[in-house]
Amino acid sequence: MGHRDWEADYTAFVHSRASALRTTAYVLSGEWHRADDLVQTTLVKLYVIWPRLVRQGGLDAYARTVLVRTFVRENRRKWRQLELTSAAPPDTTALPETDHAGRLAVRAALAQVPPRQRAVLVLRFWNDLSVGETATALGCSEGTVKSQSARGLAALKRALDPLGFRDPFPEESER
Repeated sequence: MGHRDWEADYTAFVHSRASALRTTAYVLSGEWHRADDLVQTTLVKLYVIWPRLVRQGGLDAYARTVLVRTFVRENRRKWRQLELTSAAPPDTTALPETDHAGRLAVRAALAQVPPRQRAVLVLRFWNDLSVGETATALGCSEGTVKSQSARGLAALKRALDPLGFRDPFPEESER
């Protein structure tokens, strides 16, 4: 495959998947600017290995894996802990929604969940991946995904409780 051929394939992939990657990055990070940075880093990493990656297949899964691992890795860095975030609204137009307060509360609660647990929740419940697919994306065991998912949901419930949200999983609380 010539350089121009694979570059055209890469460009087509970016045009078709950048929006979905950006949305996933936003749900993970809670900030549009940081989501853009995560997607940019992901796309650069994909570009570097693109000819090899195309031959192996699984482009969406690999891109999502790179994105999530980049997010988790950046949250481990010391400088990330010193960075201050802004409570200002994103500089994009809002889509019509029926429950603005609820969505904002869930986003704020999700931001309180530790990064690795948040990554599991986003992959499992936002991207609708299976336990196995999530484990592959994060490079961990299925048991780890299950325990991180349970802990993440518990943390999310604790964060939503003071806001007056009813428990969306009442049957699990009774066990």
